Amino acid sequence: MHSTHCRAMLAWDGSYRRPNEIACEKRSGVQERIKGDQPCPAHPPEGGGPEEASLSTCSFDFSGRSVVVTGAARGVGLSLSEAFRRSGAAVYMVDADSAELEKAAAGLGAEALTADVSDTRSVDAVVARVVDDTGRLDVLVNNAGILRDAVSWKLSDADWQAVLDVHLGGTFRFTRAATPQFRAQGSGRVINVTSYTGLHGNPGQANYAAAKAGIIGFTKTTAKELARFGVTVNAISPNADTRMIASIPDERRAEIAATIPMGRFAHPAEMAGAVCFLASDEAAYITGVVLPVDGGLSM
Repeated sequence: MHSTHCRAMLAWDGSYRRPNEIACEKRSGVQERIKGDQPCPAHPPEGGGPEEASLSTCSFDFSGRSVVVTGAARGVGLSLSEAFRRSGAAVYMVDADSAELEKAAAGLGAEALTADVSDTRSVDAVVARVVDDTGRLDVLVNNAGILRDAVSWKLSDADWQAVLDVHLGGTFRFTRAATPQFRAQGSGRVINVTSYTGLHGNPGQANYAAAKAGIIGFTKTTAKELARFGVTVNAISPNADTRMIASIPDERRAEIAATIPMGRFAHPAEMAGAVCFLASDEAAYITGVVLPVDGGLSM
């Protein structure tokens, strides 16, 4: 995979200040000129409006690669699917919400595969389909998740298990299903999605915190197991403004935002740069890492 590096000046306040003309230099030596009135798609537009952020076309080349993204119908998963698709990958979007998934995939020219990540047969069928279609599987992004919030003493067995089965169980099942293909290829990238809550907890989310903490342990263990096969396993800890964040009461959401050094939740698209980097050849010597993409929340 060939990186494309965009030169832009980063101001002290975190916004980008670009000269009138910026060179995006590919390692092949080909140069593309981006005029000042055409924002570099690898960086948010000047002014920092998070709703306008776009991270996709000026970062990495995934042509000829097959990518699976779970929880892809909306939010972070949708933004990641868009980034990989624009970078040339064959993208397989996985979600349990078939209607929303079909609409999202059609808009990107990606494949929509309705599946329940908590069901082994369903997961195995997705991996088999990707390998049958493309002969390979290069990148797996385990992003699927649900919420079933309640304080621990009011949490039902069913809601406890459902959250673990989707977050942690789905991560396990997809990684297990993909591993034989990764080993046969001698390469592969797994990027899991964990959470600040997995390390610090959050009232009313004992099940979610346990699942996300489990993903961290799973990431580090499988990174050690799969390294000898040329497979890296990493995780991101995002802090994006998704449907899950929207479900938090306004007052509590404002309290959380006030603790973020950058003063806001990220747009889901702002996760794409970190994930695409971890999925790239440039990150071949990085494994077992949990990368916070959280505006400084975890400092």
